[in-house]
Amino acid sequence: MGREIERKFLLRSDTWRVAVSHSARMVQGYLLRGDKSAVRVRIMDDTAELNIKHTLDGINRLEYEYEIPLSDAREILEHVALRPMIDKTRHHVSYGGHLWEIDEFHGDNDGLVIAEIELEDADEAFERPDWLGEEVSADLRYYNSNLSRQPYNQW
Repeated sequence: MGREIERKFLLRSDTWRVAVSHSARMVQGYLLRGDKSAVRVRIMDDTAELNIKHTLDGINRLEYEYEIPLSDAREILEHVALRPMIDKTRHHVSYGGHLWEIDEFHGDNDGLVIAEIELEDADEAFERPDWLGEEVSADLRYYNSNLSRQPYNQW
């Protein structure tokens, strides 16, 4: 069983940009986006995956990822995925012994930037960078599945 413990934060500044080690553009579309569960297809660079997530309490989630053929992913995104889709650039930043994934959204979610950190335990302590802002882990509006249903530009 796959588990993910993830916390999400808004950003206070863009000073994190100087520490980016890698960035990748992502497009993802949802096949199911319920209140607690979501199934999506994502293309990142030249790879594609099918992802299934089910939230247990907002921070703790079951997560399963499977690589799929890129041609299948393109066809699913074009013909099957719900609209609108998520378009974002993911930036990787190492800080305080953790990898931060900072998602900079485009399209209908343009202007939204969220930092995520995956932890081993929900109560795990971690060093907070100066650029980190308000925690939004419990705010369902910031889930990608909900951003595809009600984009940031409609708030």
